[in-house]
Amino acid sequence: MQAFSGTFGALSGRSGYVVRSGFCGRRVVGTGGFSKVSRLRKGFSVVKAVAAETKTATKEEENIDLPTNESNEELLRMRHTTAHVMAMAVQRLFPNAQVTIGPWIDNGFYYDFDTEEPFSDDDLKKIKKEMDKIIREDLPLIREEVTREEAEERIKSINEPYKLEILEGLKEPITLYHLGDKWWDLCAGPHVESTGKLVPKAIALESVAGAYWRGDEKKAMLQRIYGTCWETPQQLKEYKRVKEEAKRRDHRVLGKKLNLFSIQEEAGGGLVFWHPKGSRIRRTIEDFWKDEHEKDGYELLYTPHMANVELWRTSGHLEFYHESMFDQMQVEKETYQIRPMNCPFHVLIYKDGMKSYRDLPLRWAELGTVYRYERSGTLHGLFRVRGFTQDDAHIFCLPTQLEDEMTRVLELVERILGKGPQSGRFFCELCSDPNALTYGTGRFGFTKYEIMLSTRPEKSVGSDDIWEKATQALLNSLKNKGWDYSIDEGGGAFYGPKIDIKIRDAIGRLWQCSTVQCDFNLPERFDMTYIDSDGTKQRPIMVHRALLGSIERFMGVLVENYAGDFPLWLAPEQIRLLPVTAEAMDYCIQVCL
Repeated sequence: MQAFSGTFGALSGRSGYVVRSGFCGRRVVGTGGFSKVSRLRKGFSVVKAVAAETKTATKEEENIDLPTNESNEELLRMRHTTAHVMAMAVQRLFPNAQVTIGPWIDNGFYYDFDTEEPFSDDDLKKIKKEMDKIIREDLPLIREEVTREEAEERIKSINEPYKLEILEGLKEPITLYHLGDKWWDLCAGPHVESTGKLVPKAIALESVAGAYWRGDEKKAMLQRIYGTCWETPQQLKEYKRVKEEAKRRDHRVLGKKLNLFSIQEEAGGGLVFWHPKGSRIRRTIEDFWKDEHEKDGYELLYTPHMANVELWRTSGHLEFYHESMFDQMQVEKETYQIRPMNCPFHVLIYKDGMKSYRDLPLRWAELGTVYRYERSGTLHGLFRVRGFTQDDAHIFCLPTQLEDEMTRVLELVERILGKGPQSGRFFCELCSDPNALTYGTGRFGFTKYEIMLSTRPEKSVGSDDIWEKATQALLNSLKNKGWDYSIDEGGGAFYGPKIDIKIRDAIGRLWQCSTVQCDFNLPERFDMTYIDSDGTKQRPIMVHRALLGSIERFMGVLVENYAGDFPLWLAPEQIRLLPVTAEAMDYCIQVCL
């Protein structure tokens, strides 16, 4: 039996074929034989059946929501304390082990040790048993403030050279944290009141990995123990379930299985090759992205992939971002640099001609491919690559326009990621009725967000007045949307406050996605101006924003969110016709062309 695949088209009154739909044509949805009178109604029953069936595969599991460090400070404290408890346990069992750093991370903690031999699985079991013992001892966490000289003397007395190196980079006050009177560490906190606040059955040691000291391949190779810590055993159980489900959804495995993309080692690591099916999905995403932006008043740009190195010197990237930039190239006695970001190119277009306050706001968007150097050991499928396409946009506006523009951006975030108003053109050839098909869960179906507003750091550029007004504009835009948010005091970039939006996927994981960032730096560096109503030159407010982050990373998130079972509008193969009689062959060919 020969099969013909494609997207939905006009299926008129023919019989002798079977309709299958979905990625790889897995499902039998209905049979041919629609009459001209009833074809639209029956055609749409097919579409709705497919859409309903597709949704079931990615419906969120009815499980407990796991807290995060951002939403639960007590959990963050528990994880940090657990890292110290683990370090204490390691040094009880392995007295020659030297400690380095032990922070909390998204789902737990880790600690790096300099040891003579790598830790084994049996070692981890012994360490966990010793940790349980320390927790039962209910040792108080005692903060002690010391002088730099005293800290140096104490660290030398216990022969911890890595701690001495850490001490050199610390600002005063210098603090130590004691676990009872038996063990201490150079640390700024925060911690729980005592080890007894931890729950042994909600803690697990997960793995051991090698890690270079300070991330420098020329320095010592350390042993990093990863662990996870939760408030209850039920949360730990849910975390393990999600982790196992994540393995099943791994986009690197599914991407190969579904023939979506590949990383060709002959070409080099971190460079993505899109296969035909993956390219169809990408094109659908990009077309949708462009349509939504144009409807929202953005104009689309195309800019070069490289520029004279002096542009990057003016922008500051050469000074502050050079470690993430590829090597320069010589072209006719000039030095060129492949771009790590799109921003300076949009600035140059802005400066190509005088601007009036009447011209603002300007909203410019580009799907711009950038290239950033990443160590080979950090590359990870579509999530960490060396060449990727940012869904970049820049807004140039008056200070008085900033709040409205921020609110507008957040509405676009919701419309694209979540369940805002739908206006897609997909399957429109099936019916002239625009209300016949609806997408109730939104284009991508991401409706749960964690939002962080980051404010002015200690070192920054820009006046107090502009920082205050910009921060208030971002705050007001979040309030206008009615969204819950957290504030990271002092966590903004040196050039402006920002909003970060994380999306929660079908199995409860959070992914950094959208960023909205004010910039008071580039307008100064490039002497950007507009003529105000009084005839004076003024600086515009520049806003950087990306909604998907990058096409590559977002595609990886989609593959894992849907477990490879894409919603109908994204599926590279939406329908398959299987002719069961010779008479239907010509018609099937006609429909699929």
